[in-house]
Amino acid sequence: MGTPEFALPSLRGLLMTQELVAVVTQPDRPAGRSQRVRQSPVKRLALDAGIPVLQPRRLRGDESAMVALAATQADVFVVAAFGQILPQAVLDLPDKGVVNVHASLLPRWRGAAPIQAAIRAGDEHSGATIMLLEAGLDTGPILAKRAIALAADETGGTLHNKLATLGADLLMDTLPSWLRGEIAPQAQDSALATYAPQIKKHAGEIDWSQAAGEIERMARAYQPWPRAYTHWQGARLTIEAGGVLDGHAQPGLVIQRRGHIAIGTGEGLFCPAILQMPGKKRLPIGDFINGYPAFVGARLGQ
Repeated sequence: MGTPEFALPSLRGLLMTQELVAVVTQPDRPAGRSQRVRQSPVKRLALDAGIPVLQPRRLRGDESAMVALAATQADVFVVAAFGQILPQAVLDLPDKGVVNVHASLLPRWRGAAPIQAAIRAGDEHSGATIMLLEAGLDTGPILAKRAIALAADETGGTLHNKLATLGADLLMDTLPSWLRGEIAPQAQDSALATYAPQIKKHAGEIDWSQAAGEIERMARAYQPWPRAYTHWQGARLTIEAGGVLDGHAQPGLVIQRRGHIAIGTGEGLFCPAILQMPGKKRLPIGDFINGYPAFVGARLGQ
């Protein structure tokens, strides 16, 4: 069970090592500016491999979907970023339960957006967890975990790709042992749990009263989506990356300081590196200033 790009390494691994009876993915939906109906990445890979595909709109309350899942007689279900919460009736179907690939070191960052949450929080490490799903939100017992260090310039996109591969490798190492009964699941310590709720598109709007370090991490976490942005000259200005500089200026005020273009924040200065106006190219800060000299001295967020 999976839908986006994150699930592809896990599906490829399963295709090479296990007998797959079916793949379950989200229904085809309109996407992009053209709003053309598109198949999910998981569906395309499954069809190429000749695996039957099920696409229930909702598993909860869908009797036909339950019948189709039961008919597979699968020993275990494997989930990687499926996009629906599984009802208890589905969790109870396979004898070996429902194994999930989660992109964090549980119990830290339960929820829909653990990759972005780890970067925004300034975590030094993230990783993948193989767990058993139960009715709670990512509360099930753990079968295996594997950690990696976060790079200083880690973005949501780079960490997504790393954890997709790491999670798939860990799944390949863990699933056979679980099916043979060689792993004792370990309960999570809920007292250590943190939560990463689903990200909305407007979440990328920068609050210049926050500290420069928080803004810098947010810009990296929300790249490539939903992207960090502010408002200038009545338009949405996207800020893709930047750095932090000691100093002070009014929050949102663009200044020149020590050879840098910097923006005042609630604590320190944020130095944008790549900016983009609507419908225009992404520009390094030097090229951006050449094209928009009025940016220096502007007050952002208005």
